[in-house]
Amino acid sequence: MRIRILWPAGQATAELRSTPTAEALWAALPISSSASTWGEEVYFDTLVSVAREPDAQQVVEPGTVAFRTDGDSLALPYGQTPISRGGECRLASPCNVLGVLDEDPEVLRSVRSGDPIRVERA
Repeated sequence: MRIRILWPAGQATAELRSTPTAEALWAALPISSSASTWGEEVYFDTLVSVAREPDAQQVVEPGTVAFRTDGDSLALPYGQTPISRGGECRLASPCNVLGVLDEDPEVLRSVRSGDPIRVERA
């Protein structure tokens, strides 16, 4: 399952792992939303609602495609958030890990809060 994430100043692609959350997201595509930022993380509503998976993680690598079950949103970290310790990417809460971006995660730096954002099948 390959996805493309598009916003006014750029785009990124990712390969999703085969997980219940990834399958639910895939079934709901395409999704259009409005981007929000939190430190060096982009997140946005998906209207997909799933349970937290047993291997959910709060500290992830930059470029991880994660799903916040407590906000029904995709979280795309590319660096530190306000609650990071050291140089880690720490999400607001444990998230279901769906995959990883193909590109350098720094591409997400061009996303601005309020930007229209779209996720589609690639």
